[in-house]
Amino acid sequence: MALDRRTFSALAGSAALGFALGGSGGPGVSPAYAARSVPTGPAPAPPRADGKRHTVGYDAHSLLVDGRRLVLWSGEMHPFRLPSPSLWRDVLQKMRAHGYNAVSIYVSWNYHSPAPGRYDFSGVRDLDLFLRTAAETGLYVILRPGPYINAEVDGGGFPGWLTATKGVARTADPDYLRYADEWLTQVNRIARRHLFTEGSGTILLYQIENEYDSHVKEPAGRDYMSHLYRRTRQDGIDVPLFHNDKGRNGYWVPGSFDTGGERDGWLYGFDGYPSPSQTPPDWGHFGHGGPTGGATASPRTPGFVPEFGGGWFDPWGGAWFDGLGYAESRRTRDSAYERRFYLTNLANGLTLHNVYMTFGGTSWGWLPAPVVYTSYDYGAAIDEARNVTEKIAPMHQLGHLLQRVPDFARLDRAAEVHAEGLKVYHLTNPDTGTHVYVARNDGTESVTTELPTDAGPLRITVPARDARMLATGLSLGRRTMKYCTAQPMMNLTAGRLEIAVFTGRRGDMADMVLKCPVEPLVQRLDPEGAWAYDGNELHMNAPLGQEGLTRILVAQGESDVPLLVLFADDATAVRLFPYDTPSGTLLVYGPKLLRHAELRGSEVHLTGDLDTAAGLEVWGPRGVTDLVWNGRKVPTRITVSGSLMTTGPVPGVPEVVLPPLGRWRMRTENPEAGPGFDDSSWRAADKTSSYSVTPVPRGGPVLFADDYGFHYGDVWYRGTFDDTTGIDEVSLAYTTGTQGLLMAWLDGEPLGTHRMPVPDKDTTIRKGSWDATAVFPVRERLRSSGRHVLSVLVRRMQHDQDGKALDTHKVARGLTAAVFKGATPKVAWRIQGETGADPVRGPLNNGGLYGEREGWHLPGFPDPDWQAVTFPRAERRQGVTWYRTTFRLSVPRDVDASVGLTLEDDPYRAYRAQIFLNGWNMGQYINNVGPQHTFVLPGGILRTRGTNTLALAVLSEFTTLSGPGKVSLTLLGRTAGGVPVTPVLSPGH
Repeated sequence: MALDRRTFSALAGSAALGFALGGSGGPGVSPAYAARSVPTGPAPAPPRADGKRHTVGYDAHSLLVDGRRLVLWSGEMHPFRLPSPSLWRDVLQKMRAHGYNAVSIYVSWNYHSPAPGRYDFSGVRDLDLFLRTAAETGLYVILRPGPYINAEVDGGGFPGWLTATKGVARTADPDYLRYADEWLTQVNRIARRHLFTEGSGTILLYQIENEYDSHVKEPAGRDYMSHLYRRTRQDGIDVPLFHNDKGRNGYWVPGSFDTGGERDGWLYGFDGYPSPSQTPPDWGHFGHGGPTGGATASPRTPGFVPEFGGGWFDPWGGAWFDGLGYAESRRTRDSAYERRFYLTNLANGLTLHNVYMTFGGTSWGWLPAPVVYTSYDYGAAIDEARNVTEKIAPMHQLGHLLQRVPDFARLDRAAEVHAEGLKVYHLTNPDTGTHVYVARNDGTESVTTELPTDAGPLRITVPARDARMLATGLSLGRRTMKYCTAQPMMNLTAGRLEIAVFTGRRGDMADMVLKCPVEPLVQRLDPEGAWAYDGNELHMNAPLGQEGLTRILVAQGESDVPLLVLFADDATAVRLFPYDTPSGTLLVYGPKLLRHAELRGSEVHLTGDLDTAAGLEVWGPRGVTDLVWNGRKVPTRITVSGSLMTTGPVPGVPEVVLPPLGRWRMRTENPEAGPGFDDSSWRAADKTSSYSVTPVPRGGPVLFADDYGFHYGDVWYRGTFDDTTGIDEVSLAYTTGTQGLLMAWLDGEPLGTHRMPVPDKDTTIRKGSWDATAVFPVRERLRSSGRHVLSVLVRRMQHDQDGKALDTHKVARGLTAAVFKGATPKVAWRIQGETGADPVRGPLNNGGLYGEREGWHLPGFPDPDWQAVTFPRAERRQGVTWYRTTFRLSVPRDVDASVGLTLEDDPYRAYRAQIFLNGWNMGQYINNVGPQHTFVLPGGILRTRGTNTLALAVLSEFTTLSGPGKVSLTLLGRTAGGVPVTPVLSPGH
């Protein structure tokens, strides 16, 4: 398909081509020559749906957007892991404020498709709304709709119904492609309305497939990738496409499959998830990947990591982090980890950088793949409760640097530099003469040494397993910096004032020299700063973090435009927020978060968050005399530097009081275990063949749950038989994901519970499916003649992912075989699972428990006849018990409160609980496995000013006493501010 060239970059009169499309192709372009054709200049303005045509191209160094270099600093979040559309804006605004210029999102097929031919993009699945919100926030979008995504979600994103269809997934099998095409076309109908090239949105890049490292050298793989490429183009997606290579393998580089005649519409990208103990590898254009490895395999495209570890996921039992959960992930992959690896990436020429995850969120309902539990916090910079953590500091600093200091958009490797005890990268911008040095300490002791630079040797200290970056010859507006031992963070103009910000660790001494052939007028605006002029250079220094921000004002001299130099440690730097308005750029200092800024005559209106009482300071266009914070005018004064500063602290956040949980009501269920239960409406399990990769037992029947349309949560079986002569025991073979279990009853009496083991570090990743056989003696229970009923409940724990493209998502779930010892009775099996997708909450919300099928989890269910109980409980039974209560919250309107539900009990007790809030399945707690004990209740689903219904479906194993023990609400975070939250539709009984 030949596309209109207007949609791609072509710099008039230059050789820097973005794409050569159609069958005609175009002349090859030397990356070096192309790069010289693009002068260094300001980065493109924040994107928005402006109705104008835009061009998107690239050369070997970076993307080219409307002819200007763009370094992409992106963060990953998944809308499906935050089922409250109002809060998407909250997370996106936090990302933009803290330096990200893009958001990357997966779109999960299973989340939107409850059945073949049925697709839902409404409510919490409103992709169109998310893309509009991203554009309104000023973020580019990297769209990743699969068809396969992995992402630690059920089936790797494949819908449950796909497990029971003909066709080999992730190949060019036409039966599979028929479904995959239908999915992509549904997504692309929405995506096409939000393309940045068309001015209708901010989608900048589009990924097909994910980590597809199987069939790479086979026709089936090449044909599959070619098909997806052409399908996407036929659907009208005209931005650059790419694939995310699982590691630096050189798979699917440009030219490795047929793109229908397009030469330059494809980028190569690879991911990386290094451990904290690993030495950062040299990957990218400046690394040693060889002709077939890494970005060096694609010399004409920029260095691109579509996923780079911003943390790591945690499995059931918490094997990765010694049972300590995501707090340990965040501790081991901390700010120093980010600096060491992300600065190495930049030093290796990677200019398209996506951090996975930046906000992890919640794998609510039956969304998680078997390997992970409900929380998908990931140890990310923004935690599951939407709190910005200390890990944001490097992202904030580097993101704003790459947007506000254009010298960093193109860097070449320069002459080697050596410093004792450090790995040093030396780079230069050939257009500006700026030199950049990244000094990395891979050792366990702090290193203080001299770093040779083009400005002379500089004495620096790099803490253990950390890194720092500094620059020489950097332009600061109309002046030039000789060197600075602190890291540049931003350079901007606010009104007639040029502002340069430099950052470092608390306690560091920042030394800076400006080239000043004419003596300037210098004012130390804070007592910590110092300066001296030696006749040709201005020397300044300041200790970082002593009293917050240190300001030094440089005026007159060789320029009549003043330069304000700001020195900040990490904690101070994350309270500095640049913001571009139609009237000019603002720099705001002081709040926890700046969400929005605009100028209205002489007033500057700011919207944002405060966690404590704080002063606010704003630099902006001249003539601004008044400050309005969150709709309220605050007293201010004009400072020497021309900023507008509050005369006192703005009040912080008030207390939030959460009520205790009480007035519980209880009812036991699982009537399906009883011999007299009416199962006539259940499906007869009488199939003899299956598309599953699990073999069907000889003689059948097929007992696999998916084959009967039951794909999520618990599934019940009832086997009826008469002839009991000679039967000694029954063996029930079953297959589940991690932490699956089986419970069995004979004629209503418990036979026992069998459960899968807790995986250790060696089996956590390697093993997705678990299969076992539960053996129960039954001779003493079958003495009576007549009809007997074997009832079995299987908790399946979801489908495997299909990482190796072996159809492993089709491994059976539920019972796989039932064998009697001593005789072979004829058994008539019936099966029952979920009753159908909740029309609002979606297909992943409910399983097949009796209470779910009857609506016991829903608001408004009539429970007055249930038994009143108190917690803690201590009962011994096999099966399911439901508990319900209501509670009311009264959080102040101008407070954003993050609330969780915490369950605590004796860790020996073997039981688990599904948590339903206002009918929404917010997760699964396993008391004797963990590590998760607190579950985030997102605002919107949680009524923070109203009444809520909480239901717990407790599955107890009979082997021990079961709870629940202590169940309470927990305040996970609070700020004054936030975003308006619209209640999420939560239909009742």
